[in-house]
Formats: sequence, C-alpha cells, structure tokens
Amino acid sequence: MNMRWGRSEGVSETQTLTTPEATDAWRRFEALYRSSRDDVYGYVCTLLRDPAAAEDITAQAFERAYRRRRTFDRRRGEERAWLFGIARNSALDELRRRRRLASMVVDPEDPDAEEAIEDGAEVALRRTAVRAALAELTGREREIVALKFHAGLSNAELARVLGVSETNAGTLVYRVMEKLRKACNETA
Repeated sequence: MNMRWGRSEGVSETQTLTTPEATDAWRRFEALYRSSRDDVYGYVCTLLRDPAAAEDITAQAFERAYRRRRTFDRRRGEERAWLFGIARNSALDELRRRRRLASMVVDPEDPDAEEAIEDGAEVALRRTAVRAALAELTGREREIVALKFHAGLSNAELARVLGVSETNAGTLVYRVMEKLRKACNETA
C-alpha cells in the first residue's frame, strides 16, 4: 500500500452549494426585507419609544426571521404578518428586559420636536394633540395603532399577529381610533 501524502488538487477552490431553490428563497427574503424594513422599524419604534433601541430590535427581528424562514407556512398567512409577529415578540422581549432592569424616569427625547417649531402653528398644535393622545393610550392600544398604520397590516393580518379574530381586530382598531379622535378634539 503506497500512500502518497501530498497536496490535494483543487482544495483552494471554494465550493458554493447554491441551488436554484436557495437563490430563490434568498431573493424572496431580500424583497421582504426591502419592502418591510421601514414599516417594521416604525412599528418597533412606536412600541419602544426609543429610536436607537428600535434599530437594534428591527435588526434582531430580521435576523430571527432569516434563521426561521424555513418554518414559515404560507397557509397560516402572509410573510409580512409573520415578520411583524417576530418583530412584536422581539420588541416585547426588550420591554420585559427593560422592566426587569429599571423603569425609565422620562421618555427619550423626541427627534421631531425641532420640526414642530418650523411647521405652521396649526400643524404644530395638531401634532402636539396627537402625541399627547398617543401618550395616553395603553401599550396594547399603541401597538394596535402601530400595526395598523406603521406596518400597514390588514385586519386579517392584524388578527393573526395579535391572536384575535378578524372581527375583533377591526373592533379594536375602531375603538382605539375613536379614543384618539376624542382625545385630539378635547385638546384642540
């Protein structure tokens, strides 16, 4: 038995094992990312009320979604609703972690405050009224507003994320919007 110990041929060449299915899956995920990243960030920022933390949690949500992409089942809903469910869980985990560490004394500074000065007085008053009304909402109500308007989810998608019926989701949105309208009208 004569073994020859020498350099193997072709070892320095990189083998890529990309299949057409893997390439297609990557393209779908990339399209989901590009179409949803701003909405996911807006949603998470609304929940956390901290832009820096929202960036981190948004990145974490997309990372989790990418790792779990094989578990997505189209029969249970659209990819976008699935993604927002992951983002929601990541944001809620962050809120729970914060509660364990310490409660915040004040909210983070509002980056849009300077813009309000530059806007007309009427627009500034409306913005102030809306912010005040949003601040009075419960966490669940703010989440509903964020999912519906930042994320742009339909009532069916909203229902899947929240774990309620589609009818209940519509009712929740209606009630929160009425509460916001009433609060805004009272301050105007």
